[in-house]
Amino acid sequence: MDIDKAYQLISQKISNWLHDLIRLLPNFVLAAVVLVIGIFIAGQIRKVAAKVVKRFSGHTSLNHLLTSVIYILFIGITLFTVLSILQLDKAVTSILAGAGIVGLALAFAFQDMAANFISGIFISFRSPFKTGDIVKISDYMGKVEEVNLRDTVLRTFQGQMVIVPNKNVFQNPIENFSMLGKRRFDLSVGISYGDDLEKVRVVTLNAVKNMPGLCEENETTMFFQEFGDSSINFVIRLWVNSPEQPAFLQAGSDAIMRIKKAYDEHDIMIPFPIRTLDFGIKGGVSLGETGQKIK
Repeated sequence: MDIDKAYQLISQKISNWLHDLIRLLPNFVLAAVVLVIGIFIAGQIRKVAAKVVKRFSGHTSLNHLLTSVIYILFIGITLFTVLSILQLDKAVTSILAGAGIVGLALAFAFQDMAANFISGIFISFRSPFKTGDIVKISDYMGKVEEVNLRDTVLRTFQGQMVIVPNKNVFQNPIENFSMLGKRRFDLSVGISYGDDLEKVRVVTLNAVKNMPGLCEENETTMFFQEFGDSSINFVIRLWVNSPEQPAFLQAGSDAIMRIKKAYDEHDIMIPFPIRTLDFGIKGGVSLGETGQKIK
């Protein structure tokens, strides 16, 4: 009796399955057609999206990421549609709820990584710099080696590789020295109080005039700034026609050599730091009186 009862239960179960299969057979066919068409449409949309995104961003990793996200999004919509056709609405609801919970947990666990990732996307669209540019970010200055979605890699002028999280890049000011294709070199100089300032101006500007490596469209300027302890200080501003660090440093070196040579030829003195003791000022005591008191 038990065997017969078990056999009947199994037969009934298989019969119900076959009945449901036959009943849902049109749905299976429709779901398969929708799945094939959905995958085909998602592929075409991915190709179109790749062309559109490429116009706005030259970042290869970002382009691949966005097109993949769009592709996966349409594949997901297709799968949910297929599940609905197969009358698996409860499964769809459970999947969405589970995905929401998992997504929330991951967002809290990897919030710093997500912040760097999102910042990388914004940086790619804004394009404040590109690979090869000379930039200063926070306290780091160097040439951009890589622009990734998570971080930006700089090679400093001392040769070190610095990996800056994109969150810091996005939140801090960026100085791009390559954007204009030129850089300004400010050279501070001090001359003695006994020199004629107009003569100093003429000699200094003539010394760096027609110096190789300077921009022709930007005039070299010179400004007296302050009365120092032992010199009158001024700054001369030179525009170098290249943002590269070697050209920048070479221009400064050439300017110093030319100015020093011109000052030697025209008897203009760059004084050493000195202190003058004046015993004859009002309220002071002369050196002779001090010597007599000592005797």
